[in-house]
Amino acid sequence: MRVGAHTSIAGGAYNAVDEQVEYGGNCGQIFSHSPQVWQDPNIDDDEAEQFRDRTDEHGVGPWVIHSSYLVNLCTPKDDLREKSIDSMQKEVDAADKLGVEYVNVHLGAHTGAGVDQGLDNAASALDELDIPDGVTVLVESDAGSGTKLGGEFEHLAEVLSRSGQDLEVCLDTAHMFAAGYDLSTPGGVEDTVATFDDVVGLDKLACIHLNDSKHECGTNKDEHAHLGEGKIGEDGMRAILTHEDLTDVPFVLETPTEDGKGFAWNVERARELGGV
Repeated sequence: MRVGAHTSIAGGAYNAVDEQVEYGGNCGQIFSHSPQVWQDPNIDDDEAEQFRDRTDEHGVGPWVIHSSYLVNLCTPKDDLREKSIDSMQKEVDAADKLGVEYVNVHLGAHTGAGVDQGLDNAASALDELDIPDGVTVLVESDAGSGTKLGGEFEHLAEVLSRSGQDLEVCLDTAHMFAAGYDLSTPGGVEDTVATFDDVVGLDKLACIHLNDSKHECGTNKDEHAHLGEGKIGEDGMRAILTHEDLTDVPFVLETPTEDGKGFAWNVERARELGGV
């Protein structure tokens, strides 16, 4: 099983690898900079080399860079669109420098432009990127609140279809649950996986953000819980982790640090529920 957590590059990108090893993880995710501001990655050559070397030494991977929260690919606003494209270009370049396989991005919100136009905007924005060989952009599923797109599998399929890039998908279990895909039972997981395969295709699934949910299915509320302790629960999480079509997909945790439990607890919990 490939399971790991979102770790910090504070003090040097290579520290994220050491932190991952402390948690018992063997894959993971990072931000290349603060995700709440428009900021360029600032990773020098030595830092990148140490990240690559430590990744190889500890057998950690794949890695994902999560893009800035400010990126909005669906926006009809020209200035925000250009900032989003520029930010994404810098992320894929940073991924190439670090030897990171994936850059993950939310589609964003159409803010009144409409679903179809928003999806067109996202696909055409992604088409502006010069993505290095060895790096793949992942479009992430969303909780689906307001005018945000990505809550429906059809949104993901349309962007993949309309873009000329070779894109893949990251599914977030808490987001899917919030958007109305019931993952709380083995039957619900089976139905959801089958639906995703029919609409998007399991061959396009590159990563799963493994998070339980503090809120009920279909509420569009995105708040993560410890594995097995939220509304998805143990049965749902076990069904996800042991589903034959998902066992080769890397699981990346974005679970909270609260109640005396953090990433190490959730990494171990994932392995227990997965029967590893």
